[in-house]
Amino acid sequence: MARPPGLSVRARLTLSYAAFVMVAGALLIATAWLFILRYVPDQATFGPGPWQPTRTDLKNAFVPRAFQAMAVLLVFGLVGGWWLAGRMLAPLSRITEATRTVAGGSLSHRIRLEGREDEFRELADAFDTMVARLDAQVAEQQRFAANASHELRTPLAITQTLLDVARRDPAHDHRELLDRLHHVNSRAVGLTEALLLLSRADQGSLAREGVDLSLLAEDAAETLLPLAEARGATIETSGEAAPTVGSRPLLQQLVTNLVHNAVVHNLPTGGTVRVTTGTEPEAALLTVENTGEPLTAALVSTLTEPFQRGTARTHTDHAGTGLGLAIVDSIARAHGGTLALAPRAEGGLVVIVRLPAAAPEDVR
Repeated sequence: MARPPGLSVRARLTLSYAAFVMVAGALLIATAWLFILRYVPDQATFGPGPWQPTRTDLKNAFVPRAFQAMAVLLVFGLVGGWWLAGRMLAPLSRITEATRTVAGGSLSHRIRLEGREDEFRELADAFDTMVARLDAQVAEQQRFAANASHELRTPLAITQTLLDVARRDPAHDHRELLDRLHHVNSRAVGLTEALLLLSRADQGSLAREGVDLSLLAEDAAETLLPLAEARGATIETSGEAAPTVGSRPLLQQLVTNLVHNAVVHNLPTGGTVRVTTGTEPEAALLTVENTGEPLTAALVSTLTEPFQRGTARTHTDHAGTGLGLAIVDSIARAHGGTLALAPRAEGGLVVIVRLPAAAPEDVR
């Protein structure tokens, strides 16, 4: 944005200080002048006492000295104001230099302004906090992009290998090749859709409406029932209405991802998935609990990171994209909610989603 040139803040503060000193000096001189006009006689009086100066004598002596005093005050105001303005604006200069450094790409730079708490320190601390969050987000995006590139490269490399083998052996049965290509391509499509969904959730621009989590849980359980039966698992839903406000498609994806994750990463046979909904003060709750192999707290803390699949998950027939819980976490945060994971003592996982509550009448 082009701006016309102007005086610096330091120059304007200097002129302000000097003007204040001049006004104060002028008021003092005006007070002395009024004293002369009021209490000093215009004509000399003669008497037994000493001689008294007249008003004219005082005017002749006072006026030149007054102009000299004003000149001294002007110089003092300009020099002192320039020095004081420089001292006061020194922290702002550090903040400006830090801003330029960060704008140049050095997100690791911090101001760390020392001294007692004041407006400049608050501004510097707020700047450091902002840059720290920005640095963390950029690092997370870079890590995510690297992981996404690696994940997308795998199916593409497999496809390339299958095509090279088919080219070298034209007489080979292509039906098996097509089946394997279809499987690899489906996984790549699923990963791409998951990445798009995660990007949409992170943008935070959502169409909001009243949603009941209990209805979404029942729908997800019904949809995934065939998968659960095929894997020898049961899905149990219970609880009360849990009204919230948000994007119905994204919240449905959140619930579906959690239930799907609980079904797939369960015991080989006889597994159980329990989906419970409810409310607490100012929050709607969704709890998904599943049986499974024992998990450590250290492993559970990494499951919301993109492309983390837990113990031996990449070796199953439902390895997925590694974005299920990352998507759930992003959707929850986009709706002002939280996601909490904890290992079950008997094995498996407990996932609790807390979303801002809505009035029941807001849910259609």
